[in-house]
Amino acid sequence: MPQPADLIISNARVLTQDLVVPRAAAVAVRGTRIVAVGSAEDCAELKGPATRLVDAQQCTLLPGFIDSHLHLLWGAIGLGHAQLQAAASVADVQRLLREHDLAHAGQPGLRGQGLRYNIISERAQLDVVAADRPLLVTAYDGHTAWANTCALQQAGILNGGEPTGPNSVIVRDAAGVATGELREAGAMEPVRQLFPDPTAARQRELVLQAVQLLNAAGVTSVHNMDGDLEQMHLYQAMELAHEINLRVYVPYHVTPAATLEMLAAAAEMQSVRGAFVRGGAAKFFMDGVLESYTALLVTPYADAPHTRGDALFSLEHFIRMASACDRMGLQVAVHCCGDGAVRRALDGFAEIRRLNGPRDSRHRIEHIELIAPSDLQRFRKLGVIASMQTAHCPPDMLATDVWPARAGHDRWPLSFAWRALRTCGAHFVNGSDWSVAPFNPMLGLDAGLNRLPWAPGQPNDHLTLYQLLPGYTRDAAWAEFKEHEKGRICSGLLADLVLLDADLEQTTPELVKNVRPVMTIVDGRIVHGA
Repeated sequence: MPQPADLIISNARVLTQDLVVPRAAAVAVRGTRIVAVGSAEDCAELKGPATRLVDAQQCTLLPGFIDSHLHLLWGAIGLGHAQLQAAASVADVQRLLREHDLAHAGQPGLRGQGLRYNIISERAQLDVVAADRPLLVTAYDGHTAWANTCALQQAGILNGGEPTGPNSVIVRDAAGVATGELREAGAMEPVRQLFPDPTAARQRELVLQAVQLLNAAGVTSVHNMDGDLEQMHLYQAMELAHEINLRVYVPYHVTPAATLEMLAAAAEMQSVRGAFVRGGAAKFFMDGVLESYTALLVTPYADAPHTRGDALFSLEHFIRMASACDRMGLQVAVHCCGDGAVRRALDGFAEIRRLNGPRDSRHRIEHIELIAPSDLQRFRKLGVIASMQTAHCPPDMLATDVWPARAGHDRWPLSFAWRALRTCGAHFVNGSDWSVAPFNPMLGLDAGLNRLPWAPGQPNDHLTLYQLLPGYTRDAAWAEFKEHEKGRICSGLLADLVLLDADLEQTTPELVKNVRPVMTIVDGRIVHGA
């Protein structure tokens, strides 16, 4: 007599993401593992007196969503700032900042996040909200910020001073006075230092809040695209206390200032192999973003022909540091928005393979907002994963987004080239880049399903549901070397599951964004839903 299951979900439309048995009607769970997948009759044999039975009512059951690009701590800390995503005007920004300030009285400074470009243009627009204490507002992508006069004065950069890091700009007027716009980390850092980091207890509280929100969206695993030992220890403490219902893959962030000796921290993180928290990767930022002209392009920007942008790493510097990571057995992920940055990373990976020899490295390039035609085939040849975020793509030319003008019409055919990369045989995984974009996977599916060409004659890079789902499940697990543990609904794999409130296959593409999880299961435990 087989041991009874703890949970049986039946009457479901199970999309297993398993190529051998792609569909089923029921799933049984015992402990932390899936123990049966098949018909209702198959799983009913495992019913016992204490088995919980769930009628899925012909709704879709999927492997838990894996977000392949997310900033957990950054996003969590941002939950404590004024949320400016809905702001469409300067007046909106000022109102939202004042409302947040009123609700959080007594703070020595004021911060906002999620702002779109082309709204704030000068520090005076922030001075009217707070003139006597620092105020810093960050763009939705985190690569540009706007500060008030007080913040610039206290940071010592109002009338002089230089960025503290590469590929960074303190925008100044004709008289040399800072306008308030700060591009990239080296320009923002002097102002950021005015704002104390949340205490360890507060960080833990905010991460717990973020995990609960992620679980409610059906997310059960994330590839955290920044990290250090301190962050790793925070997640480990939460795992030991059984507080974190989310599997977190944490890389070591290799900054331009990092030395080979500092990679000892990456080795220490690599040794962490918890059920929920583990290391084994390194993250580089090759360039910035097109919006602030800090992404590295092959040819000049369409609306700024005097510049191609810049990079944080020269090719030689990247090869030196990334080849050391590769020799350590680390997976290397590289932020590359511009086509010049993508090419530099691919050139680096090719040289690293020559130096160290081929291995199952599964190195990755993140974002790939632009790519040159000659580089499409190189992803397959080098075995490099294309880690992209469908929600980053402006949906149409009516959107209030500066990105298409930065790239220019001639580059649109290979902008956010999801289909072209897939056609060339690249491994494709999907994510959100939260807090840059919402972490709701349904919004990522919506962006991928409903994308339209920006102009007549442009290729249509939209994807089908069956092309998108593996990037959130099976292929995302493969991208973190966990394909034998999760990402599919198969007997013996981890019981990370999400039950939706609709039959996804019968939902029209335009309505997919409205579908919601009714139950999320992590490690065999229901962490969201009744």
